[in-house]
Amino acid sequence: MMIEQVLGAALMLLFLTDVFLTVLYARAGSGLMAPRWNRGIWALLHGLANLLGRRRGTLLSLAGPLIVVSLIGFWAMGLTVGAALIVQPELGTAIRPSSGEAPRDFVTALVVAGNSLSIVGGGDFSPHTSGTRLLFLMNSLIGASVLSLVLSYLVQVYSGLRERNALALSIELMTDDTGDAAVMLARLMPEGDPANATGELGNLVRSLAATKEAHHFYPLLFYFRFEEPRYAVSRFCFVLLDATTLIETALDRRRYGSVTGSAPVAAIRRGATMLLKTLDSNFPTTSGGDDAADAWRLRQSYLAATQTLASAGIAVGMEGVDAYVAARQHWEPLVSRVAPTLGYAMPEIDRRSIPTQADAPNDPAS
Repeated sequence: MMIEQVLGAALMLLFLTDVFLTVLYARAGSGLMAPRWNRGIWALLHGLANLLGRRRGTLLSLAGPLIVVSLIGFWAMGLTVGAALIVQPELGTAIRPSSGEAPRDFVTALVVAGNSLSIVGGGDFSPHTSGTRLLFLMNSLIGASVLSLVLSYLVQVYSGLRERNALALSIELMTDDTGDAAVMLARLMPEGDPANATGELGNLVRSLAATKEAHHFYPLLFYFRFEEPRYAVSRFCFVLLDATTLIETALDRRRYGSVTGSAPVAAIRRGATMLLKTLDSNFPTTSGGDDAADAWRLRQSYLAATQTLASAGIAVGMEGVDAYVAARQHWEPLVSRVAPTLGYAMPEIDRRSIPTQADAPNDPAS
């Protein structure tokens, strides 16, 4: 075996290992080359999108499908080049056309290798020794196996994407299309009645857990970005975290103790945080801002939320404002890192209307 063929076999093994780690061992952070390739394509598209101004969101919304297509092409080309390095020394001897003289250039080797990896087959070249017959058989098995694995992987990716969008839309509808967690709580507890709140939050826990695990098993989901902010992971995680924070800090514990201390509230808080951390640690996110500088804004957000809750007949208190600010300063930096990376501005994520510091009169919570 020539050194060229050894290099070809090593290259094929490298790409097969990458397919194995990405598709079969599927989890965030796995893969030898696929994660770097995906990030490289994302960085390229992100850079191009920045040149488009208002149309940047349209290009970024195509990033997911384009990365999928490019990754499949990357794997296919890597396996083909590896097989071509093995095939080329055998051209004209052990691998010959049915008639005429066999070209020995690398392009011909690529064509022969591609045909041997294809489940369709075809081509004028055929093996004439036991070794090359086994090589063609092995290539056809590799090609068929990789194709079926990739197709099943894509089915799971798009299934996870559909479930994520369904969760995001459910949360958006629960906020009356406002994206405000206070409105969501007001709808969950009409006239201050918490009877159905725990059950509805429990339903969200199951969908949130499925979405979190989908992003852990299929990191390609990170790159699927929609133009509508309502489908953004950062948006619905923000709403969920804000809702649980309000439940734990703003609601009257004597009246709503069954909700504030319930398992679904704790599970939603932890699940949303875990999902954001998964994206933050496996996605090229930006750096967050200064938490302390936002204390006034967070107090105003608390005031606006309690007014919404009180107007819906929900008993609230002002003593939880400091706890609310502390909690928001703990989890909001995660959102502020993930959201801009995917092309969303924080005003698209935090939809609660609050006055500016210059326009506000007195702040009774400060």
